Amino acid sequence: MTESVYHIPVMLAQCTEALAINPNGTYVDVTFGGGGHSREILKHLDKGHLYGFDQDEDALANVPQDDRFTIVQANFRDIKRYLRLHGVKQVDGILADLGISSHQIDEPGRGFSTRFSGNLDMRMNQSAETSAKEVLNTYDEGALHKILGMYGEVKNAKTLAQAIVSERGNRPFETTEGFTAFLKNYAPRGKDFKYYAQVFQALRIEVNDEMGALEEMLLSAVDLLKPGGRLVVMSYHSLEDRLVKNLIAKGKFQGEVEKDFYGNLIRPLEPISRGAIVADEAEVAANPRARSAKLRIAEKTGK
Repeated sequence: MTESVYHIPVMLAQCTEALAINPNGTYVDVTFGGGGHSREILKHLDKGHLYGFDQDEDALANVPQDDRFTIVQANFRDIKRYLRLHGVKQVDGILADLGISSHQIDEPGRGFSTRFSGNLDMRMNQSAETSAKEVLNTYDEGALHKILGMYGEVKNAKTLAQAIVSERGNRPFETTEGFTAFLKNYAPRGKDFKYYAQVFQALRIEVNDEMGALEEMLLSAVDLLKPGGRLVVMSYHSLEDRLVKNLIAKGKFQGEVEKDFYGNLIRPLEPISRGAIVADEAEVAANPRARSAKLRIAEKTGK
């Protein structure tokens, strides 16, 4: 399975440069996917080593045959535990390209896209218990309202949650095609596809506990990085980006940054880039997925 078929990496050169790679260092690509970023990192390593994490079994087909690379089939929320199993306690850099891969979107059976008819699945880890079908057919109205409003920023989240509970009593939701047809009745006129995308995003985030996993991974990353080590994170929606931005700027996900007696900021990471880096027009034209990407870079302080 080739990278071009599986996934086109966004801001490849910028991500690699942001890591400030030490040829003999230890690095982690926590979102291996098609392996595009990993293969580029390997080009800059000599005696160093790269660990790649991915919970999706499909990604295993992309693993490079390289003694300097180790694949770990696990959720990146468990990065610290699995690295310790490999005898790794500190690393020089961590890269995260969040969201879902082009391959996952383009596989009808995975249920991530509104473009195809398939099962309402949306599990990144195919062995996980909860799918989008279970969420839609078993969650109570209050839980659905919260998920749609928080994770999808759906404006009529309450109305839609009520409608889902009412509809499933007569006919349970089974396929993406059937669910999309149902959503059409509640989508703002002329904004059908954006509405579908918001609802599908909300379900995907809930099914995979993406926000919880991201928080755990980011906190673990801070502990794992050596002083001077780099954290490079690329996100695709505001919820993810807000967590990354706050952790870098404040050292925590909520609240204000703390200061010492002299007014110095107390935070484990120092931002390298001023604000988020975005893809240029040429890359967006070649790869539309790059349009929403925001890249943030930070360095572990010695504090």
